[in-house]
Amino acid sequence: PDIAGQGIANPLAMISSASMMLRYALNEEEAANKIDEDIKKTPSQGYRTGDLGAYDAKEICNCSQMGDIIEGYVSE
Repeated sequence: PDIAGQGIANPLAMISSASMMLRYALNEEEAANKIDEDIKKTPSQGYRTGDLGAYDAKEICNCSQMGDIIEGYVSE
């Protein structure tokens, strides 16, 4: 892909895929729900990747930063 290695990809869809794997393949509904809640929480707290735009953003994050933010929420 033309954006490979640039850190600008939005990881939310990939993280959502992990949630679906937990829910449908492993029957881990509680873990999947937690991840889904945290995916929704991230943009509502003002964190966005560049493709989501800067409107009302607290911080524009790269791919790694967004993953770290969601990881922090999931760890709570």
